[in-house]
Amino acid sequence: MQSYDVVIVGAGISGIGAAYNLQKSCPAKSFTIFEGRENIGGTWDLFKYPGIRSDSDMHTMGFRFKPWTDPKTIADGPSILEYLNEAADENNLREKIQFKTKVKTAQWDSSSATWRLGIERGTSDQIEDISCNVLYLCGGYYNYDQGYLPEFEGYDDFEGTIIHPQKWPEDLNYENKKVVVIGSGATAVTIVPAMADKVSKITMLQRSPTYYMSAPDQRAFDGFIKKVTTDKLGYFLIRWKNILLGRFFVSQIKNKPEKWKNFLINGVKEHLGEDYDIEKHFTPKYKPWDQRLCFVPNGDMFEAINSGKAEVVTDTIDKFTKDGILLNSGEVIDADIIVTATGLNMQLLNGIDITIDNQKLDISERIQYKTMMFSDVPNLIATFGYTTASWTLGADLTSEYACKLINLMDSKGMDYFYPEAGPDVEGNGDFLDLNSGYIQRVADKLPKQGSRDPWINTQNYLKDLFQVRFKSIEDSDLKFKKAS
Repeated sequence: MQSYDVVIVGAGISGIGAAYNLQKSCPAKSFTIFEGRENIGGTWDLFKYPGIRSDSDMHTMGFRFKPWTDPKTIADGPSILEYLNEAADENNLREKIQFKTKVKTAQWDSSSATWRLGIERGTSDQIEDISCNVLYLCGGYYNYDQGYLPEFEGYDDFEGTIIHPQKWPEDLNYENKKVVVIGSGATAVTIVPAMADKVSKITMLQRSPTYYMSAPDQRAFDGFIKKVTTDKLGYFLIRWKNILLGRFFVSQIKNKPEKWKNFLINGVKEHLGEDYDIEKHFTPKYKPWDQRLCFVPNGDMFEAINSGKAEVVTDTIDKFTKDGILLNSGEVIDADIIVTATGLNMQLLNGIDITIDNQKLDISERIQYKTMMFSDVPNLIATFGYTTASWTLGADLTSEYACKLINLMDSKGMDYFYPEAGPDVEGNGDFLDLNSGYIQRVADKLPKQGSRDPWINTQNYLKDLFQVRFKSIEDSDLKFKKAS
């Protein structure tokens, strides 16, 4: 049976960053990356819908070790994918990746301090066994095989084309078609303006409004910084400017939600005018950042609405008909194509069936530790980035911590580590303080937050950075043991 010191699962933005840090900080460790798909990139290779782009600035969503040099700070999917491939090739990481390899099972044995992984290669249903000491999950937080689709009455009666953005056909012809996009999140607000110029009509059908904030995809001050500095220094300065401004922005919204609610809604009003029904279509019932904000680069969606090419309808669906959608208000929206931008199926631990010393792991019974490990689960690290900042900032700190942890374990002459929640830690908090639908649908299946550090999901990059980079990672809750 082939064996590695570390197995990384996933070759997307988290997996590439983890491999870079592992190669740099733990050079003696053997490792491989198992990637279930045929390409690098994860999300950025999977999604092909029109306009696919980042909703975080690329100076913080990019890697710390590779400057983002494109003038656009909000980047399109193909540019991000090219960037990830460059990062892998520049650091000789592609040779570490085993494509079309899915980890199906993981069995931990404390007596030998090893994970025994059951993997599938390609289209074969044969299970191959691989062993490792540390299992490092970097496969994201949602199910790659299937997006979320609510049960719509009459779904099979519709005679047009129904598409979920997660499975967008690249050869889809939507020119001069009537399109309805169900949803109001980041995916919907990207697709609507991207398709608007070619369709005869496009409607964003939402059950309830979302907060939007328009921002330019290129920033003049960033351009000035790049002009008067080197790529490396300019990237560092812009990155930290965006980190600090982002943290300030989120803290202000959370501290003064009503003020920022008015600010965000007035921003939409400036684009659409006083006569537009902002109250109905762009005034959410929840507080800002109870769900993530959606960014509108250069106000493109508002421009599409003002041009008459796009419209927003706020209503609920009664049923699909052969020609479109009947709403509960009685209105009918005709459609040739219906895009169900209805969200993701959230999935932790990459859908792997995990057992710990022959006991099946139920992650909902565990408490998260530093947002990357779980109570009494040995030698397993799972990347979960930030929801209040760029995902990569959290993923980067996780990989930095992982390397320190592995090296600390070796320096102690130990074989495995695990966090242990003491009797003073109550595991009764939600894993994430967001009420987004994709989180609430699986809230009872997620790990819990604890009642004190380091069992609290801080979502605070500055605090986490200080803890990981400048303090000892040892604490009374982190245990080390030798194989028995």
